[in-house]
Amino acid sequence: MEQDTDETMAGIAEAVEWGRAGRTGAARERLTELWGRIGPAGDPFHRCTLAHYLADLQEDPAEELRWDLRALEAADTLTDERAQRHDTSLQVAAFRPSLQLNLAEDYRKLGRPDQAREHLALARESLPALGDDPYGQMIRDGVVRLGALLAATDPTAGPVTPGYGRPGTD
Repeated sequence: MEQDTDETMAGIAEAVEWGRAGRTGAARERLTELWGRIGPAGDPFHRCTLAHYLADLQEDPAEELRWDLRALEAADTLTDERAQRHDTSLQVAAFRPSLQLNLAEDYRKLGRPDQAREHLALARESLPALGDDPYGQMIRDGVVRLGALLAATDPTAGPVTPGYGRPGTD
């Protein structure tokens, strides 16, 4: 249930919808404009949400990593109280699996498997914070999928995601 509708979140939501509709350039421009208003010291909920979505719109994996790191940094300063002003069901701990999974994928794309494995392990450790719902299962499936990809690139690294669900997508 939404508690706090604000102009910034409305702008972020609009840009996310544009991106999902295939208007990635327009979505990227809108989110970049909003970032200019929020700034690196602005509301951590806005920064985390915006950076998380803006990362997905990047064509360059290094830029995607930069935005995902910003999202994690903002999450580190975000409180449940602030997140719940937007939606009473939000728990910051439940953001971490997705944020860490995204970083692991970024590092994989950049050919840095050791760092990818480190962030995948952090994502795996934070999975208990997820609910038993479609979103939680999507993230669990993403952890399994990425673990399999990393294991395929280095079979000597051992199992990466024992005990979690079936392979899927993020």
